Amino acid sequence: MKKYIVLLRGINVSGKNKLPMAELRDLLNDLGFKNVQTYIQSGNIILESDEGKSVICKKINQEIQTKFGYDVPVIARTIPQFKKAITSYPFPTDNTKIVAFVFLNKKVYETKVEVKDIENDQYLIDNDMVYIYCESSFSKTKLSNNLFERSLYVSATTRNYNTTLKLLELAESN
Repeated sequence: MKKYIVLLRGINVSGKNKLPMAELRDLLNDLGFKNVQTYIQSGNIILESDEGKSVICKKINQEIQTKFGYDVPVIARTIPQFKKAITSYPFPTDNTKIVAFVFLNKKVYETKVEVKDIENDQYLIDNDMVYIYCESSFSKTKLSNNLFERSLYVSATTRNYNTTLKLLELAESN
């Protein structure tokens, strides 16, 4: 069995797509995944499966849609892939409040997107990741999840530095 970190996009955000984590864990256990755990209320999952990432994502998406009526993008990474995403972060991490990881559902070949007036904010597109460094703060930046989805024709979900590190720590501790 392989361990995965699975990220759901848009769960429990601003009162939309409410999905209690206990119900999500039950759903995942019913699908046959092993050692399921969730972290905070925003769709962060660690699980084990013999199946590949695309099958896992499809199963979870379909079951959430069937049970809850939400079409939720699902993105999975193996532990080595998740670790590589963290170690490849190209910007300073001294102020973790302005650091983010955008996980993409597929590899992209573009290296730039059209965005104006980003001031000192920076991003780097790298295969199936976008790394963000937002000096202006996340509430003010134009480097949003929606921007990258529209510009790169992907599904994406963003996690801050602390959540990303915590997910890896939890996955490696079990």
